[in-house]
Amino acid sequence: MVNEGVRKDGEWFNHGMLEYELPQLAPPISINGNRFYSTPDGKKYPSITTVVGFNTRQSIIAWRRRVGEEEANRISRESANRGTKIHTICENYLNNKPNYAEGHEEEHVSMFNQFQDAIDRINNIKCQETGMYSDKLGVAGTVDCIAEFDGKLSIIDFKTKRKEMRKEWTDSHFMQCAGYGQMWEQHTNIPIEQLVVLVTTATGVCQVFVEDKETYNNQRVPQLKNLIDEFNKSNFY
Repeated sequence: MVNEGVRKDGEWFNHGMLEYELPQLAPPISINGNRFYSTPDGKKYPSITTVVGFNTRQSIIAWRRRVGEEEANRISRESANRGTKIHTICENYLNNKPNYAEGHEEEHVSMFNQFQDAIDRINNIKCQETGMYSDKLGVAGTVDCIAEFDGKLSIIDFKTKRKEMRKEWTDSHFMQCAGYGQMWEQHTNIPIEQLVVLVTTATGVCQVFVEDKETYNNQRVPQLKNLIDEFNKSNFY
């Protein structure tokens, strides 16, 4: 089945429906301050976002000390709100809604517009904002988008940042994408061909970071497995 609708350039985003549905996750819960998901068979797995955040925890603590708690909380709230709103616009757009940005603030629409051309490189969408898990890794989470990007099946992550990123700052993002790739492959046996991180910044920059299948399998998955081991050793639940 194909669900079609009009987008900016007059073409359509195709939504290729799977022959079966991915297993459903219960809403996340908090355990000792960490977010966990329950799988259909009752297992509780930490959120991939929580696990990857463990990798950057010390740098975040140092940043909060540097700017002060009040300012750090303000920036965090602002960033979370901005990210949520722009993710919603992206989802609406990819779902072919004609008024995808209706009701949103000009700042958020402008940041979406910055990477709209990059989003137009997406097609043949498999799923969006979908909960998944991996028994092999013991993690779960909600993926932004799984679709073809430039014709290759990809895990696609949308990021909103205050300023432009360097490639060396994207390790955590790609490890998170690798986790979603493993979750997808476990339940579909369909291989992921690449990982894609699309960034729009408050300073007016669009960035597209892509890692190929070899990097995904040989670098990011082993990195993620090591990080999960470290997280599990440091958290008793």
